Amino acid sequence: MTVPGRRSSTFTRLLRHGFTDPSASERLLETPELAPVRSDPVLLDALGATADPDLALLGLVRIVEAQDADERRALLDTLVTAKPLRDRLLGVLGASEALGDHLARHPRDWHALVTYEAVDLHPGVAEFERGLAEATDPVALRVAYRRCLLAIAARDVCGTTDIAETAAELADLATATLRAALAIARTAAPEDAAQCRLAVIAMGKCGGHELNYVSDVDVIFVAEPADGGDEGKAMRAASRLAAHLMRICSETTVEGVIWPVDANLRPEGRNGPLVRTLSSHLAYYQRWAKTWEFQALLKARPVAGDPELGQDYVEAVSPLVWQAAERDNFVADVQKMRRRVVDNIPAAQVERELKLGPGGLRDVEFAVQLLQLVHGRSDATLHSGTTLDALAALAAGGYVGRADAAQLDEAYRFLRAMEHRIQLYRLRRTHLVPEDEADLRRLGRSLGLRTEPVVSLNKEWKRHASVVRRLHEKLFYRPLLDAVAQLAPGETRLSARAAAHRLEALGYADPAAALRHLEALSSGVSRKAAIQRTLLPVLLGWFADSADPDAGLLGFRKVSDALGKTPWYLRLLRDEGAAAENLARVLSAGRLAPDLLLRAPEAVAILGDPGGLVPRGRDHLEQEVLAAVGRAETAEGAVAAARGVRRRELFRTTAGDLIGSYGTEDSPAEEDPGALVDRVGNAVTDLNAATIAGALRAAVRAEWGDTLPTRFAVIGMGRFGGHELSYGSDADVLFVHEPREGVDEQEAAKAANRVVAEMRRLLQLPTADPPLLIDADLRPEGKSGPMVRTLKSYEAYYRRWSLVWESQALLRAEVMAGDADLGARFIELIDPLRYPVEGLGDDAVREIRRLKARMESERMPRGADPTLHTKLGRGGLSDVEWTVQLLQMQHGWDEPGLRTTRTRRALAAAHAAGLVDTEDASILDEAWVLATRVRNGVMLVRGRAGDTFPSDGRELAAVGRYLGYEPGHVGDMLEDYRRLTRRARAVVEELFYGAHL
Repeated sequence: MTVPGRRSSTFTRLLRHGFTDPSASERLLETPELAPVRSDPVLLDALGATADPDLALLGLVRIVEAQDADERRALLDTLVTAKPLRDRLLGVLGASEALGDHLARHPRDWHALVTYEAVDLHPGVAEFERGLAEATDPVALRVAYRRCLLAIAARDVCGTTDIAETAAELADLATATLRAALAIARTAAPEDAAQCRLAVIAMGKCGGHELNYVSDVDVIFVAEPADGGDEGKAMRAASRLAAHLMRICSETTVEGVIWPVDANLRPEGRNGPLVRTLSSHLAYYQRWAKTWEFQALLKARPVAGDPELGQDYVEAVSPLVWQAAERDNFVADVQKMRRRVVDNIPAAQVERELKLGPGGLRDVEFAVQLLQLVHGRSDATLHSGTTLDALAALAAGGYVGRADAAQLDEAYRFLRAMEHRIQLYRLRRTHLVPEDEADLRRLGRSLGLRTEPVVSLNKEWKRHASVVRRLHEKLFYRPLLDAVAQLAPGETRLSARAAAHRLEALGYADPAAALRHLEALSSGVSRKAAIQRTLLPVLLGWFADSADPDAGLLGFRKVSDALGKTPWYLRLLRDEGAAAENLARVLSAGRLAPDLLLRAPEAVAILGDPGGLVPRGRDHLEQEVLAAVGRAETAEGAVAAARGVRRRELFRTTAGDLIGSYGTEDSPAEEDPGALVDRVGNAVTDLNAATIAGALRAAVRAEWGDTLPTRFAVIGMGRFGGHELSYGSDADVLFVHEPREGVDEQEAAKAANRVVAEMRRLLQLPTADPPLLIDADLRPEGKSGPMVRTLKSYEAYYRRWSLVWESQALLRAEVMAGDADLGARFIELIDPLRYPVEGLGDDAVREIRRLKARMESERMPRGADPTLHTKLGRGGLSDVEWTVQLLQMQHGWDEPGLRTTRTRRALAAAHAAGLVDTEDASILDEAWVLATRVRNGVMLVRGRAGDTFPSDGRELAAVGRYLGYEPGHVGDMLEDYRRLTRRARAVVEELFYGAHL
């Protein structure tokens, strides 16, 4: 008798044995049907050993209550006298609510857990086929399937089988089930069965012999006519049989479903025929299949139907699988598929996603499959569809480091065990780690974590996921270093041939040279070599994610050779998270940025500074340049210092542009291409303006000291004045001067001309820094006119002789250097020319149109494709700019927003003023931005300017990557460019050549 207010001894014992609701469990123990075993201590001990003692006791009560008297006595007697049954039955009941429900519905199925013979410990397909043999309809098949599943789960939760053996048993049970379902379908349609030979090929985890408790069973169907019959009739018959097989397994009945049968891995997916002949399969794979389809075929295994046909299928596709690594962009395709999977996970589930999330099961599987496909073409020991077997074979062959393989094996087993236990509870297909405390407690206890199970589970899960995240990509690259390193006795290394295969798969055109670079960087026992061995596996991956991995690795070697002895270089790459990835992106994206960096490698420090990629403003740049000029002893030394600043800042700009375009692991790519274009245009303009100001100061100081005899200003024109310079643009300028008081005009003119000549000479001196070319051809009278004029001379010329094209050119005029007051008076002088009151007359408009048409016909380079020429081609820069400039000259007098030197701002102002509708403005802006980005990309990739897409395939691919196109999609890039510029040209035809002004 229990004293009121005091807890019973049973309550206390239940708490001690791990029950979380001892009051409810105490009431369950009082159930009359449990009277014969209630006081037996072994029962409570066995319940306490389960994952969820409360759930196990509830399940036991339900089973006992469902038995008749004789069966109940047999069950309880066996329960207390036979430890194997006790552990198995209660273990299953404590881990799986769904299997407890099954036993309550089919109370005699507890006998499936009694047998404990040797063959019962490790059953195969034959044993499972016997277990399903009596099932002749879908409902009976489900009951028999669950009975077999009971035994698998019992062995699993009791530790009789490990995770790999359990997964293999589940795959064998699936094989037996598919065979039984096909037999039922054949029996239902004997005429169809007689007309065809049908084979079922297991794919995915079933094919790999590593199935989950609840998973889609992926299959492919292949069929042939029976005895030379009609192929069309045979395919229709086979399709009916295959569809019936799928319904038998997938449809919901009173006993639920077995699992969905998924045939979407077949050629053409759900849009393709359900069943094909072997020759049809081969024709598709040889001509149309994508890389991921060969990756999927890695696990293909015949499991049901005609065994000979199934084997023929596997033997026929196998050579194609092992040639997949020779496809263009193979590694990039596989990695892109992996990234796409991660990107499709809902944001709220990423952290709980056990299979698909970062550090999850799919990371291990993708890494292993990638290595298999690369090296399996020359090593048949790697031809396994089972992840853990393949990982062991990779380690044995030296393709993966033994320590890395061991850590991944342990992590994969733990994560798969978590997945199994999560699914086993309710037999639902899920890969999400639960959030409920009770679910986490059950999960932790089921994995043997009995002390603080929730805390221990989260700790172990995060630890293993961290190992996978750290290793899954390095797994591919680290052995490349071992291939050129001195290994300890007994260690296996990647052979030179295998290393070359791996580098080729990564996209390296010269694997032998790449291996030499790796050896030079990582050999030896120095601290420098040790840090390089840590960095290189990651860097190799980033290089591979570019259009030119060879250039990236070569550039990295050159930078390392130049800076390797400095104390900060490798420390920067190792400790500053973004620096190493930023450097890899910059070195492998083209020639311009690495060339700028290699001229002064210490600029690599910019890549580790959080604000290092933000262009500096003109005031800051001019202050630094003028200070450097002031410290120099000669004009040549002064401008060399100014050009050095320009080179460093050009590197900053190119690096920021590339990294903004590519994105990094921590920072996504810039979504607005217009922002990238504006950033580059402003940065290069400010930089060139500051450099010209420095050259002007140096030229003046060398001959006249602090004061030139004439006031002098530099006016930016063209893209320079419009803040739209690309990396390869010249600086278009006008020079204006005004003699100081008391200075003879001839003396002033001579001084001004000498300054101009000296500036141009200094800025083009041969040095390690890129020259700055000054182009004054837009001056009055062009090349025939004087290089520099007084303000009065400009006024007289423009008043008397100015042509409409000169007024148009002045739309871009902006003061860039020199005397600010003189520059402002020059701008005041030209405003009435470029923004004429009441706009242009009809004759002027016709003249502008005539000049534009003449330029289109005469200036296009011979042989150039007009649909791809960014400057003069259809819908390119010239089309957009002339259209906008015509609007400025017509309406600038009345619309202040149009009075700007910048094309995009003027276009936006025209839209705001109602001169261009929203759609047309958007098309013109998008086309102008794209054409500008193409020009920038060509310069970045080739290291020299160009107005059309490169003809070299690798350079074209690099421009594509810069523009955001994945490997293998240059055709899409060109088609997108043509489509957009075609639409832009249509707008130009209406706005520029039409009547709408």
